[in-house]
Amino acid sequence: MAIIETRCLKKTFGKIEAVRGIDLDIEKGEIFGLLGPNGAGKTTTIGMLCTIVRPTSGRGSIAGFDIARQPTQVRRNVGIVFQDPTLDTILTGRENLELHARLYGIPTSVRKAWIEEMLELVDLKGRAGDLTKTYSGGMRRRLELARGLLHRPAVLFLDEPTLGLDPQTRARTWEYIRKMAAKEHTTVMLTTHYMEEAQAVCDRIGIIDAGRIIALDTPANMIDSLGGDIVAVAAPRPPLEAIRSLPYVSAVKMNEETVEISMKSAHLHLAEILSLIPDVISVEMRKPTLNDVFIKLTGRDIREDTVENGGGWVEAAARYNQRGR
Repeated sequence: MAIIETRCLKKTFGKIEAVRGIDLDIEKGEIFGLLGPNGAGKTTTIGMLCTIVRPTSGRGSIAGFDIARQPTQVRRNVGIVFQDPTLDTILTGRENLELHARLYGIPTSVRKAWIEEMLELVDLKGRAGDLTKTYSGGMRRRLELARGLLHRPAVLFLDEPTLGLDPQTRARTWEYIRKMAAKEHTTVMLTTHYMEEAQAVCDRIGIIDAGRIIALDTPANMIDSLGGDIVAVAAPRPPLEAIRSLPYVSAVKMNEETVEISMKSAHLHLAEILSLIPDVISVEMRKPTLNDVFIKLTGRDIREDTVENGGGWVEAAARYNQRGR
């Protein structure tokens, strides 16, 4: 049985259909990315799965517990790392974990051992006694990851876990996420607007737009669906119809004065393509990426959008804490 399961999951806010019937089956130990433009329904979907937002209709379950009828059991089986920092900065790293352990009722007999294990896993043992206000952004994010996994949840939700971090810290953060998911056999469901990270880290990806899942597959299969290489030719008057008629061309897209051509085995056909195009200014040939898939399916680059819901996760975190675990 899938560790996360939804069937026709919907959420409306007045006349607005935020989520319009989502079906998902996510397996134990899977790293699953939920990607989409601003307002697509990512935050609302995760909010329903975390029991922060109540579904309008449909059903969903986490570790076999119904998200609407058994919210307490669901919360015991999930960990959440919000996009915005939620650590208590006047506590030490170890004290933050101690507080979390007590809130989740981790038995005294294992509490200390579990805390030390998490601190070691994220390389913070040497700074565990320091106030978290003295931590760097990357150290705080690592402590939040440790806190999210401390109570051994079946599912860990990560909302933009590397937003605002420098590239080196981002790479290390993903290393910790992979290591923790493998060690604890934890299912990870994440959102990110860094397409290259999702491509490298996720086992599968669901792309959501206008409240519906419009693609669901492995990153490799999604990229393969574009039909091969991409050749970008800058030219003022490219003959688009002539290019489209070529048997090895799968797609043609015009961006200002650059035509992007998707084709199989571009290196074999580049000369013929260029012979059709007058006044070529420049040529670029590359392999497609997940960002190309995203643009094709949604019509825009995910980086054109701000992070969904602004500070909504901070408000959601407050509601989550007020309602209790």
